[in-house]
Order: sequence, then C-alpha cells, then structure tokens
Amino acid sequence: MAADPRSLRARKQPRQARAELTRQRILAAAAHVFAEHGYAAGTTNRIAERARVSIGSLYQYYPNKDAILLDLVTRHLDAGAISLKERQDGEQPASLEAVLRAFVRAVIDNHLDDPKLLQVMAEQTPRAPELLERMARSEQEQVDFTRDLLARHPEVHVTDIDTAARLVVSTEQLVHQLVAAPRPVDARRLEDELVAMLTRYLTAAPVPD
Repeated sequence: MAADPRSLRARKQPRQARAELTRQRILAAAAHVFAEHGYAAGTTNRIAERARVSIGSLYQYYPNKDAILLDLVTRHLDAGAISLKERQDGEQPASLEAVLRAFVRAVIDNHLDDPKLLQVMAEQTPRAPELLERMARSEQEQVDFTRDLLARHPEVHVTDIDTAARLVVSTEQLVHQLVAAPRPVDARRLEDELVAMLTRYLTAAPVPD
C-alpha cells in the first residue's frame, strides 16, 4: 500500500546554513540509530538524542521517522544518480569486461556504507508515489543507456539487446540484496563474479535454432 505523501514530506526546508547543518545532523543520527537498533526501535527520541537536538526541533524538520527514512533513501538515490551520470559522461573503456567492471564497481561502492542500514531501507522505506516514480524513471534511464552501449559494442553477441540491458541493470538489485544480507558477500569477490557472469553472457555466441 502506498503511503500518504502528506505524512512523508519534510516540514522545514532549510534556507540557512545552520538549518541545513541541523537537518544533516538529524539524518546522520538517524542512519546510525536505524543501523544500530533497527527500524522498530529506532524512535524519533533516540534520533534526537543522537543528533543532540530537542525532540521539538526534530519535529520542526520531519513529522515522523518514516519521513526521515525517506529522506535517507533519497540521499542514497542521489549518490547513485551522480555516479551513473559520471559514468555516462565519461569515456568508456575499450573492452566490454572493463565497461562492465566500471558499472559493477560503481554499484557496489554505492552500497557499502552500512549493510544494516541498507536492509532497513529495503524493508521499511514507505512506498511513496514520488519515490516509486523516481525509482522507475532512474531505472529506465539506466536501461536506455545500457541498451545503446550494448547495441554498438563489437564484443556483444546476444540477440535480445533489450532484455540483456534490463538484466545488466537488474544486477544493482542483486548487489543490494547480497551486500545487505545477514552474511554479506565480500565486495571485491562479488565484483569479480558479477563481471565474469555478465561478460560470458553478453559475449557468448548465439545458440543456433
């Protein structure tokens, strides 16, 4: 069920540097509290205490902890979007394996902050319509970019480029699950295995009918 957008909006948009610093302190405190105590026990009182602000001050910025978590997820998405834009605008490596490694490494690096916090984000983030729309738009942009890249790369031999692009992009969800798992996979080993898997899939000769 989608959450009521009115209950998830930040109440106060900082206009001064001091107010923005307070908001950042609240978000940083919330990240620690959610990772340490989990979402159910990560109360606004604990967040305010960790941020060293009064509970009244916290409520001037956020109506509830759902809104705080949503802001944390938005910040996480922003970091991923910046990384993607840098990758798209930069010069692409010549080999397909190097292209895939750059993509996989960027995705993994964006998921290494705190596995426990990632788990809270994955399981507890309110499904606000604006967030769902943004996630869908971001995924489509990645698929479009990947499709164009695969279509013109001489090492790619898959016949269904559209499906291949979606499969490559979906590895971000796989990374999220594996990094946030109770027994997370080693990041560098995960990188090597994903790159090997994707490279073999994309460069394999089509199976004749």
